[in-house]
Amino acid sequence: MRTVAQQLMKEDVMANVLLAGESWVSDVVDHKGFDHFPHTQVHIGCAKLLEALRNAGHNVTHMRSHDVSTDFPYTIDELDAYDVLILSDVGANTLLLSPEVFEEGHRMPNRLKLIRDWVRGGGGLLMAGGYLSFQGFQGMANYAGTPVEEALPVRIAHWDDRVEAPEGVNPELTDVVHPITEGLDRQWPFVLGYQKLEADDDAQVLASVEEDPMLVTKTFGKGRSVAFASDISPHWAPEEFMNWPGYQRLFDGIVSWLAQE
Repeated sequence: MRTVAQQLMKEDVMANVLLAGESWVSDVVDHKGFDHFPHTQVHIGCAKLLEALRNAGHNVTHMRSHDVSTDFPYTIDELDAYDVLILSDVGANTLLLSPEVFEEGHRMPNRLKLIRDWVRGGGGLLMAGGYLSFQGFQGMANYAGTPVEEALPVRIAHWDDRVEAPEGVNPELTDVVHPITEGLDRQWPFVLGYQKLEADDDAQVLASVEEDPMLVTKTFGKGRSVAFASDISPHWAPEEFMNWPGYQRLFDGIVSWLAQE
């Protein structure tokens, strides 16, 4: 239950959102003949999504992937400052292995259990696809069999679950009527890949791609969860998808539904 202060803090926005992940650091060495030099760069993959959600009136805090292990909430009270949590391209290890655990050998709360319990108590969870989402590249995201999977509307394979589609595949709405997909085109612009997921028996599949679930929802206790099987940014989400007028409508709809507005 939110405190009065937390409720007042969100009066002027539609939803308070924490987006964890969707950034990475490149460590590159350029070779130019005899000489070479290293350089690093931080990349933010969610810039388009942040813009879309903020334009829709939501208050979004972006926690970069390398900050998640130290800064992600450890308590329900801390998570209750938000209506919606988005996990995008950040693996389970980053949430499990804080410096206190990995470097110092101390006991700390299990934040995968924390997320599950927060959703069950009324929170809203979206997991978006990517190389470190669901099970991910070579299984390194590793959410299969975890408490987060319990809260999600899908079952996750215990192996690399990517479907690469360099030719482009078009997601399509199913016949399920739902507030998230109201007003969206029946067929969406192409994506270049997605996660192969299996919908829970009590979930609703709102969109599919190549006969696999693309957009899945369910209620979990007092809360709600959504699985979006493709990415919110390149390479799986190309410019054609992110510039689609339905892009903002789609993710605004997801966040608003998760926030139980």
